[in-house]
Amino acid sequence: MHLDPLVTLAWAYQLHYYLCFRTRSRKPLITANDQLTATIGEICQRHDYHLLRAKVYPDHLRCLLSLRPTQKISDVIRTLKANSSPEPRFWERGYLARSVGHVRIATVKEYIDEQSTHHGYASRLLPPVFRYRAEQPVALTAAHSSFELNHHLVFATRHRVGIFDSRLGEMLTAYWLRVASKHVFAIDRISVVPDHVHLLLRILPKMSIEECALSLLNNGQYFVGKDEPQALV
Repeated sequence: MHLDPLVTLAWAYQLHYYLCFRTRSRKPLITANDQLTATIGEICQRHDYHLLRAKVYPDHLRCLLSLRPTQKISDVIRTLKANSSPEPRFWERGYLARSVGHVRIATVKEYIDEQSTHHGYASRLLPPVFRYRAEQPVALTAAHSSFELNHHLVFATRHRVGIFDSRLGEMLTAYWLRVASKHVFAIDRISVVPDHVHLLLRILPKMSIEECALSLLNNGQYFVGKDEPQALV
């Protein structure tokens, strides 16, 4: 069964990131704190980044940004550094980047693990649910950076039609793990119920979360359409 690939997504999202980068050799080169804060604010406004907070120190900058799903952390860092540098090689090459939010990762993991109970499937003799937990999380690395970019994704079937059972959920998960390995991102948790899927994953700074989601959705619908077309009828 042929299914047209998705090229864009309609999102409900909250993407907050803590970013930190240093001056060259951690020298105390920043003297006009208010001026740099204002400059960072102007850069963010010009490039459609939402600056939530910025804190300037003599040898480094910390900021909290809200971004769109299409925006890549590596591009954001490059843009901020290039446009805020008062002189050549003002900033050190490296940076720190972390996804942040009101909910801790441990809580998200627990929520994903309990989807069977949450939706009332746990009491069934054969629950139509499949759960995956990475026993050894995949390590992601990138040059000159320290990062932890966790994202919780929820994919719903079209019209919330229940097409998944535990068997198809297991097959889809195995396929998605191969996709993640090929495209270099890491899946830490998956919970598949009949009409939607929860994932907890980590990405590299050079990948946007929309790229990651499209990769999963397009490969997922290709796999189901090719190997289990009866599930889509």
